[in-house]
Amino acid sequence: AMSAAAGGAAAGGGDSSSDMPPGGKPEPPAALQSFDPDDYPAGFMSRRLLCFLGIVVGYTGLYFTRGSLTYTAPVMLADPLLNISITDIGAMTSAFPLAYGLSKFLGGVLGAKFSARLMLGGGLLITALVNLGFGFCEGVGVFTALWFLNGSLQGIGAPASSVLLTRWFASQERGTWWGLWNIGANVGGFLTPLLVGTVASTLGWQWGMWVPGLIGLLFAVGCLTAVRDSPEEAGYTVLDSAEGGGGGGTTAQPKQQEDGGMSIRAALKETVSNKGVWLLAFAYFFVYVVRQGATSWLVMYLLQAKGASDAAHAAYTVSGLELGGLLGGSLAGVLTDMRIKAAIAAERKAPGSGGGYVGKRVQIVMMYSLATLAVLFALRAVPASSIPLQWAVIAMLGFTIYGPQMLIGLCGAELVSKSSVSTSQGVLGLVSYMGAASAGVPLSYVLKNFGWDGYFVAMAAASLSAIALLLPLANARSQAQGGK
Repeated sequence: AMSAAAGGAAAGGGDSSSDMPPGGKPEPPAALQSFDPDDYPAGFMSRRLLCFLGIVVGYTGLYFTRGSLTYTAPVMLADPLLNISITDIGAMTSAFPLAYGLSKFLGGVLGAKFSARLMLGGGLLITALVNLGFGFCEGVGVFTALWFLNGSLQGIGAPASSVLLTRWFASQERGTWWGLWNIGANVGGFLTPLLVGTVASTLGWQWGMWVPGLIGLLFAVGCLTAVRDSPEEAGYTVLDSAEGGGGGGTTAQPKQQEDGGMSIRAALKETVSNKGVWLLAFAYFFVYVVRQGATSWLVMYLLQAKGASDAAHAAYTVSGLELGGLLGGSLAGVLTDMRIKAAIAAERKAPGSGGGYVGKRVQIVMMYSLATLAVLFALRAVPASSIPLQWAVIAMLGFTIYGPQMLIGLCGAELVSKSSVSTSQGVLGLVSYMGAASAGVPLSYVLKNFGWDGYFVAMAAASLSAIALLLPLANARSQAQGGK
């Protein structure tokens, strides 16, 4: 874990000359062992908040440059000058997920060596330029190539953000801030269709690409300006301890170990040899089956099984999924931080009694997944005539799905060293992407042959599978605690 504090008299209450090394050059502000926010100097807290806002701005910006084509495509299809077909649109949109899945893994691996700030802000900058260039181009081949390039840059955003959050926040507060960061995805996902759809319909398809591109440029500049790769880069000495341990000494950690000192090969080896990461990855697979299974099929379920009047009304009812997800993800982070703080207090009173911090988060994930089972049964049983109740149950489903979706990534980050965080996120991202893909054709086969009863059985089985895979990690210790 790390923290930071002012040096000199602010840190030790004595003469500032006592902090001057033999060479006569002042040290960066020294870190405190305490993680109590009251012990942080005001300068550090405000600088960290600025950095966090930059991370959120950068990650939200990626959602604008990612979803622009989806909501511009209908206008492009109706433009006689473009002369494109629905098949052409399909070719463009199919290029994106292929590139995105690969980039999430490769971006995670490369993140062990390169600046997370530049990966997030620079990646957003290039995706913004791709959107702007798209609006000036013509031809299906060019459109498809540009969208493949966009997808190949989008996947690096989440691993880079994970690295930054892990470096700037201690374990017992990380869940809260991780959940707040995740809201950027909900905000971006909510605003993009409203903004892009309106602009494209009103001003033409080119503006449907240009406006997200301009927003992306602005957000990229804000991200690059506000974010620093670590507290040390911002002028604070980074010190590691067994997070929240029972009073042991805190020792300085060389900068090369904290920022890019581990080779890509070593980071990959550490990650793939960690059994806990693979258990999380396969659990993530099933969490994403449920998540994508809900987002992809619930509108059709309401139309076919619950008698929704049309797709627009069904989509309105399903809108509760994102709102519930926003609340569920945020609360999950807060709950796990509360449990870790309690464990730290217990550890200080009786060493060895606190338990594993990753396990505390995993237990919350399992509780959420059990709740998902109950909500799935409730959704199947809710009366077709009660649309408000349908909306509420779907919001509850989003609440229970997005908690695990957010927390598993955080658990993966804490099971490995800080130099391997992005690599772990790349592995988790690749496997979760495979789970999302499995909610397409495989679930359509289940629906075709077994109907909606089969669909709900498959979703419930996926939730149970995630719980079973997480059981061995229920007491897992973080890497900072000496976990393996």
